[in-house]
Amino acid sequence: MTTIDLSNNHFEGVIPKTLKDLRSLWLLNLSHNNLIRDIPMELGQLNMLEALDLSWNRLTGKNPQELTRLTFLGNLNLSQNLLVGPIPQGPQFNTFSNDSYGGNLGLCGPPLSKQCRTSDPSHVPQPLESDEEDDSYFASGFTWESVVIGYSCGLVVGTVMWSLMFKARKPKWLVEFLEGAFPKKMRRAQKRMLRRRT
Repeated sequence: MTTIDLSNNHFEGVIPKTLKDLRSLWLLNLSHNNLIRDIPMELGQLNMLEALDLSWNRLTGKNPQELTRLTFLGNLNLSQNLLVGPIPQGPQFNTFSNDSYGGNLGLCGPPLSKQCRTSDPSHVPQPLESDEEDDSYFASGFTWESVVIGYSCGLVVGTVMWSLMFKARKPKWLVEFLEGAFPKKMRRAQKRMLRRRT
């Protein structure tokens, strides 16, 4: 699997650490959900990742230094969360603009104009939910693994069925529909029905 886009789904819970096992992943979009707690440092093991969007969630804590290992990362959006502390510095992280971090009032350091103070306490706000909660479950009871597996299977089966259908022969119903025969048949059927009533 190379891409995961689960944005705008109202998912709740934490980002699972098991995503690190998807080594060929190059796009991860979990934006516009209700995800909480820290960004897992394990995401730094996704060596092929080029785009990471975790914006518009309720993520807290510091931006993990391990993300600086993502040397292919060209698109980063962590905006509109509750992240705090200094932004990690590294080859790729030095290329991102303020927009990547907007709305995180607790963040500081380049590229933001807000400087980090050495006297600032390293206090990380605690989420309201209990830390006892299993990190692989959504509030709805689904696991991340089941969502990803279901998404993948549906995509593969749909693609295979679609290609087989068109390789075997052109689907007659589709050709007729596109050529306008289907609407004509509907009109004929309606006329027959009217005749029977009269």
